[in-house]
Amino acid sequence: MFSGPLTLTDLDDFIAPSQECIKPVKVERVPGASKKSGVIKIDDDGAYSALNDVGESYKLEKVSITLNDCLACSGCITSAESVLITQQSQHEVNRALSENKTCDIENRKFMVISISPQSRASLAAKYSLSIEEAAGRFTTYLHSIGFDLVLDTTVSRELSLLETCKEFITRKEKYDKGDKSSLPMLTGICPGWVCYAEKSHGEYILPYISNVKSPQQMMGSIVKNFLASQKSLLPSQIYHVTLMPCYDKKLEASRPDFHSKEFDSRDVDCVITASEVIEMIEREGRRLLDYEMSPLDRIFDEIPTHIYSHSGGGSGGYLEHVFIHAAKTLYNIQSPDIQYTVKRNKDLQEVTLTLGGEKKLKFALAYGFRNIQNIVPKIKQRRCPYDFVEGCLNGGGQVKVTGSEDSKDLLNRVTDLYNTSECRSPEDSLVGQRLYDEWLSADNSNTLLTTQYHAVEKSTNALTIKW
Repeated sequence: MFSGPLTLTDLDDFIAPSQECIKPVKVERVPGASKKSGVIKIDDDGAYSALNDVGESYKLEKVSITLNDCLACSGCITSAESVLITQQSQHEVNRALSENKTCDIENRKFMVISISPQSRASLAAKYSLSIEEAAGRFTTYLHSIGFDLVLDTTVSRELSLLETCKEFITRKEKYDKGDKSSLPMLTGICPGWVCYAEKSHGEYILPYISNVKSPQQMMGSIVKNFLASQKSLLPSQIYHVTLMPCYDKKLEASRPDFHSKEFDSRDVDCVITASEVIEMIEREGRRLLDYEMSPLDRIFDEIPTHIYSHSGGGSGGYLEHVFIHAAKTLYNIQSPDIQYTVKRNKDLQEVTLTLGGEKKLKFALAYGFRNIQNIVPKIKQRRCPYDFVEGCLNGGGQVKVTGSEDSKDLLNRVTDLYNTSECRSPEDSLVGQRLYDEWLSADNSNTLLTTQYHAVEKSTNALTIKW
């Protein structure tokens, strides 16, 4: 949770899952209902009802809080797991797949799913498979339930890494020329962190956040713009699902910035996680092992698919790639020695580039809300020691622990599997280079690869106070 407890006040409704929300929802009071009535029961049909002061029963209506409601709220976003997510779920995916099979041909959509490397590693750990085998069997499963194209988000992460490197060089050069508001540069790939910054710190912090789209939204641009044009489809004729390691990615996909008013289409229509996918498979009474191997689909037919990863960790390796690129571009150091120094805890680490006894670059990894929250005041006071900060709030969406296995053991297995994939520099990506050559130009790259952030004004409402 991003802040202290805040409650949905004076509400004679049932809200599930149980949560505390800063925004009270206006509710039409039921005649005879009293503030003091607190007897709630479950009827024979499973509905929730309450008793008023005179013993009369009335049904409780469920409050529906959508993702857009949360993003428009001036308060905090609680854990995305605890928000009633009605527009981003496995049930929505199943509904879309089912409707697509039964609708008229002219209304049928081209179904695409993009899989993150972290989610693939999580599935491999769940079923004790190699990364390649998990990818192959999972591709077969996805085709069997109605997806036309199964893609890997590695290429979108490569584009995101390359664009982040370019942005840092631009900011660093401005900083060295006297524009002290250019740095530190904060990654914008964690939607939980972005929401927190927009709602809690607004104009103080937003200028420091990288404008480069996250791999998920970069993939949304590839699918809804490039692939749509390649297949002579409108963006609205493609239904795009992403499989992500973090529930907060559902919030990101729902941002108005990633919705095309012209085509009434989102870059990413629905986000699901590895844990949700496993529920989908097991609901059919099957396991991933029941499916044969299939290759991942290709963006370009002549470029074969191969599973790659990037150095620098499962969060994307932004710090490492930007550090190496900056050392080479700014100081002509081809292979800088990257030594991580653990600070207060293992989730806060620093990397420094020293040249001639002088510190030239200082980067930080800041994972978890506590570490990021400690950095924010230093930025406001212009005494942050870092040039670049890779931040993540550690949102959960990976496979859950079952049986007697410890959560740390599962995390270690997922990490080990993730690291078994061959590492590749983003600059060596053939698919990425083709996208730059055939799709991106000086005229459209800014629109397709970057985004913007918006400070959300706080509103004072006595109902939001938890007495």
